[in-house]
Amino acid sequence: MTKNEMAKMIDHTLLKSEAAEEAVKKLCQEAADYNFASVCINPSYVKLAAQKLSGSDVDVCTVIGFPLGATTWQVKAFEVEQAVKDGATEVDMVINVGALKSGKVGLVEKEIKEVVKAAGPDVIVKVIIETCYLTDEEKVVACKAAKGAGADFVKTSTGFGTGGATEADIKLMRQTVGPEMGIKASGGVRSYEDAMIMINAGATRIGASAGIKIIS
Repeated sequence: MTKNEMAKMIDHTLLKSEAAEEAVKKLCQEAADYNFASVCINPSYVKLAAQKLSGSDVDVCTVIGFPLGATTWQVKAFEVEQAVKDGATEVDMVINVGALKSGKVGLVEKEIKEVVKAAGPDVIVKVIIETCYLTDEEKVVACKAAKGAGADFVKTSTGFGTGGATEADIKLMRQTVGPEMGIKASGGVRSYEDAMIMINAGATRIGASAGIKIIS
């Protein structure tokens, strides 16, 4: 895999609560320089990132219901509408993990559907299932809900949970969603070797703050 092919699979990520504007501007510049797939930033920085990346082919990705997933679907849908207005072209939403663990699969599927609807046909929706809190059975249920609700990707982790992406989880997710749907591995992918393990297991996108290190 060439450096550029790998770069085009990476969401260059900065989601720390203390990230200042200068750090976000630097992230955008790096994404443009290295030709990453997107920058992934908090919603309050979407407008800034969209301005900085205007004219480049780097997407602007933001997070919804982040990092706990415990807001209501109405709030998540509103967050998406606002993010899209501000210039987001991709959204990574966290499912209601507690609802899934309570067996309320219908609620989980409904909130994903509402987010997909709010995003519209041109915005990519990735669904963060936060694998570190789920049993394998629950991971399968979450992936099926995301697929059934019309999302574009399933994603392993927020990076704020107790664990990140694992090869076993990516394999299980790929087995569950089939060959067409996107899978994003995020959390703990810090080297080229880590990234290749995830890609070989079935990941089509990597979420990482170490993007430059990965492709270097």
